[in-house]
Amino acid sequence: MNVISNIFFIMELNIMAIAVATVVQFIIGGVWYMGIFGTLWGEMHGFNALTKEAQQKAQQHMRPLLFVQFGLTVMTTFVLALLMTGLPTQWSGYGLAGFVWLGFVLPAQVSAVIFGGTEPKWVIKKIAVSTGASLVSLLAAAAVLMYL
Repeated sequence: MNVISNIFFIMELNIMAIAVATVVQFIIGGVWYMGIFGTLWGEMHGFNALTKEAQQKAQQHMRPLLFVQFGLTVMTTFVLALLMTGLPTQWSGYGLAGFVWLGFVLPAQVSAVIFGGTEPKWVIKKIAVSTGASLVSLLAAAAVLMYL
């Protein structure tokens, strides 16, 4: 493809769907890590052992990182939208999201957990929580991209 056709290909993307899918994924992450698995996640990372003051300080340091995470989620959603737009129509958005998760996200997250200094007692649970969140988020993004 030449530059002009690449620009037209990108212009075919539904920017509103990408924005909504990004927000949906971000909300899923918040519910997943703070609501559903918040206590477990806090225990895995020693957050529950901190004093209330130390917890508040840690939360303040985390806020700027949420902006970084939001930007990364925009990138993920944009790439998923590009793949969904560029592949033949017989591909399901859900199937594509599942394959992206299986081939790229799952291996990267498992490696990060097993080689990232996670205490052995938390390895399986941390893998399950983090990869589960990624799968649910990618499937939700695919749904928004397909139907919006």
